[in-house]
Amino acid sequence: MVAGLSFGAAGYVFATEGGSVALRILAEDLWLFAAILPKVALGCLIGALIRLLIARETIERFVGEGSGLLGLGLAALIGMLFPAGPFTIFPLAAVLLTSGADRGAAIAFISAWLLVGINRAIIWEMPFFGPDFVLFRFLISLPLPVLLGLLARAPVLDRIAPRTAKAPPAGNGGEAGS
Repeated sequence: MVAGLSFGAAGYVFATEGGSVALRILAEDLWLFAAILPKVALGCLIGALIRLLIARETIERFVGEGSGLLGLGLAALIGMLFPAGPFTIFPLAAVLLTSGADRGAAIAFISAWLLVGINRAIIWEMPFFGPDFVLFRFLISLPLPVLLGLLARAPVLDRIAPRTAKAPPAGNGGEAGS
């Protein structure tokens, strides 16, 4: 779908603006791709390292299905404090999902990074809007990641995004009956 839209847009630009404009846009896009690729690779590397450094059982315990409100709060806290950009956040959230976190925790993590991000508030928002506005926005946004995480855990959404299957417990690999 995205490829079709991209090629369709490229064909339209080529037909209406000419080959030189289409080639200039393609060159700019290739430079953008070259600039983004290392960031995405590093985001995936960070996610892989976290998966190696933190055991699946630990992730399940703290931000898995049974973690309750505390798990959503922890995921939201990590998201709001994480100083990275989208090229790191989204691969990290994907790794958390495949490592035992539930969709509610992943939603709380991403939502907190998007809505509450302290790093962005200090660097970008305070100079433009001042501390009063930023504090007001922060206080209003603070409960939203946990509420969105709770909503994401609703059983009604299982048809849209099925819950991941639990991994078998370690150490019991076929030894029942010996």
